[in-house]
Amino acid sequence: MPNRPCWVEISTRTLEHNFSFLKQLAEPHAELMAVVKANAYGHGLEICAPAAVRAGAGWLGVNSVEEGAAARAACPEDAGRAPHIVVIGGLFAGQGEASIRHGLTPVVWEQWQLDELESAARASGIHAGSVPVHLEIDTGMSRQGVKPEEVGPIVARLTPGSPFRLEAIMSHLFAADEADGRVTAEQLARLDDALNRIEMAGQFAEWLSVGSSAALLAGESRTIGELAAQHGMRALLRPGLALYGVTPRFDPDFAGNEPEGLKAACEALRPVLEWKSQVVSVRQVEAGAVVGYNGTFVATEPMRLALVAAGYADGLVRSLGNRFSLLVRGARAPIVGRVSMDQTVIDVTEIEGVQAGDEVTMIGAQGTEQITAYDHADATGTIPWEVFTRIGQRVERRAV
Repeated sequence: MPNRPCWVEISTRTLEHNFSFLKQLAEPHAELMAVVKANAYGHGLEICAPAAVRAGAGWLGVNSVEEGAAARAACPEDAGRAPHIVVIGGLFAGQGEASIRHGLTPVVWEQWQLDELESAARASGIHAGSVPVHLEIDTGMSRQGVKPEEVGPIVARLTPGSPFRLEAIMSHLFAADEADGRVTAEQLARLDDALNRIEMAGQFAEWLSVGSSAALLAGESRTIGELAAQHGMRALLRPGLALYGVTPRFDPDFAGNEPEGLKAACEALRPVLEWKSQVVSVRQVEAGAVVGYNGTFVATEPMRLALVAAGYADGLVRSLGNRFSLLVRGARAPIVGRVSMDQTVIDVTEIEGVQAGDEVTMIGAQGTEQITAYDHADATGTIPWEVFTRIGQRVERRAV
């Protein structure tokens, strides 16, 4: 049975192109982890994870053990090029056994997380040093991670006789899109302090996992790579948004002096996702007709209106009513009235020949017109990350 006509199209070839470009941008200073958390930023984990691996990703970043299990199912360990799958959001109680069973690498920063893993490892008969972990350092974001001055008790748990292997030290640069780089420099200094403390405790990691899309495009891969090399480590950056073909917006002070990586990315990266629906029906209404809930739109003249099979339950935000347009037949058609849960009405009075079955684009291009994730974000006061991830689960993801 055909699905309701509201879907997103995911260009796997474009995703592979984007990863290859970002990989070249990072080389030779760092390797990349393809971040596919939150259902690959709403693009579809089961589609995007294998595409990233085909493009050469040896690492995948997910948020949870559940996502990690899904990523492992899509990229099995017996398939040749099995990626490392890192659970960036850490473990929750009772998830140690599943983490080990699916071959996942959890990020840790709390003692109880190590307790959970150690208990599961012993129950599974895991030998010493066989459970890789990434230790997160809080370098100033105050979100997750252990402070540099408090790493001692955690590091003491990672002894040679324990089940753990300290594979990476990680942190998150939360202001890499700011022009002066001051906050990033301060964070890297705190990270350097943490690395020194960890080494003094007799522990060493192979990888230094730092920096997302903004850091990579701002040209921080060299700096991060040099910091890693000073400690005998290799650098690992974690692009997310750029992987899907959207560049983060940088501090306006970058204008006229953009990093070379940002300039190149704006030219090379291409959006992976297009979001589409169809016209369900078309009707003629007379002046005075009320459209939608609470009558927020009243026709002032005869109009032709098209009903679209997409609403706020699909991710088309309710507040876009009367202030946004969708594309049909290569032209912009204003939304009239409020966006409903499952449907939206657009004005096609000035667009010739619109009929049931016509394709409607909510993100993507038709002819010379284009609607981007930034257009949605600007209209609703948010960011592209949220625009993508709020596209509903009931919206079919199609690989094209």
